[in-house]
Amino acid sequence: MKFERAFEIIMASQLASERNAPRREKLERGLGHGETEFLRKEWYPAIGSFDHLYPECEERDFSNGYRYLDFAYMPGGAKAAIEIQGYATHARDIELWRFKDLCMRHCLLGLDDWLVMPLAYPAFAETPKQCQQLILEFVGKFVSYSNSDAMNGFELETVRFARRLLQPFSPSELAAHLRVSPRHARNLMRSLCDKQVLMVSLSRHCSFNFSGKPLNSESYFLFIRRMGEFG
Repeated sequence: MKFERAFEIIMASQLASERNAPRREKLERGLGHGETEFLRKEWYPAIGSFDHLYPECEERDFSNGYRYLDFAYMPGGAKAAIEIQGYATHARDIELWRFKDLCMRHCLLGLDDWLVMPLAYPAFAETPKQCQQLILEFVGKFVSYSNSDAMNGFELETVRFARRLLQPFSPSELAAHLRVSPRHARNLMRSLCDKQVLMVSLSRHCSFNFSGKPLNSESYFLFIRRMGEFG
């Protein structure tokens, strides 16, 4: 589904189900430019859906007031937040009182057991792939793989390794992590490609294609697949 259609559906769904007047008013006004660009350029290309994502989520703080998270991600009751931070509003032109308030905001969220991931708006244009990989790592903390019962211990550890690494990796790197031979590591990577858990990175010289057949004997580099394809 194209982003525009998926975005229309999620916003309509959030509005239809919202009974809280202040949040409903915020949703009716629409998301800001930075928040929309985050969804368009980072979240949707990486995840492929808006499941469990709540824009303009209202949260009561310890001073009995209300704060609005740019996005809350809450699968299975998890408490995770994504804050989009523009350079001008969060750094260059910020006043002292606002700086202190932002620090207090993150402190209160942390004390209330929220995992907060701040993302810099300029990074969407400068390092979009890095942002997407951070999102995969963020979501991976709360999402389990539906085929985990069909994977052995080495394969499960390979998935955990890929989630933590935040960049493509080679058989030699995996072999060093698992303390196995490079041949064993290559076999694990082939197996996980066949299961569509890992995929070949197209950003570097690759030696592995999507059918699982090696193109040469050199290293190949893989990414975790989009989390939207995970259960």
